[in-house]
Amino acid sequence: MRLTEAKLASISARMREIKLAVFDVDGVMTDGSLVYREDGDSIKVFNALDGHGMKMLQASGVELAIISGRGSKALEKRAADLGISQLFQHADNKGKVFAQLLQSLTLEAHQVASIGDDVVDLPILMRCGFAACVPAAPAFVRERMHYVTEAEGGHGAVREFCEVIMMAQGTLDAALNKYLG
Repeated sequence: MRLTEAKLASISARMREIKLAVFDVDGVMTDGSLVYREDGDSIKVFNALDGHGMKMLQASGVELAIISGRGSKALEKRAADLGISQLFQHADNKGKVFAQLLQSLTLEAHQVASIGDDVVDLPILMRCGFAACVPAAPAFVRERMHYVTEAEGGHGAVREFCEVIMMAQGTLDAALNKYLG
């Protein structure tokens, strides 16, 4: 879904209040492929551009959290590399984890943006102030979102999501301009 000025205007008000961005992992931060090694450990491939988008969003004052139904040491390492302390793995009930996260950070659901890719993410996406998904998400999910990224999961969707929030909050130009000088 291309973000036209009209679309941005219609969702900007809700995005100005965003203080926390919550990310799903498989299918969002990765392309959703599950690769297992001989020893049974899984391999995850993350996009460096997505990671930098997350760092820019965090530097703009938005806190980041990851809530994943699966778990891996690779995800622990990625979260640590990005400076994300709010990491929840093996979240069988994402809605419950989300409620606990809101309580611990003393935030309201409308102050949260989230990006997911499947029905298991809906307990968060349907409550937050700005809900996005990747194009590969089932129609049942896509039709309930404020925004569907143009980029696929693991291939720029996270960066796009971060930049859309920053654009609405008026922080994107400053974040990018610092690289010009």
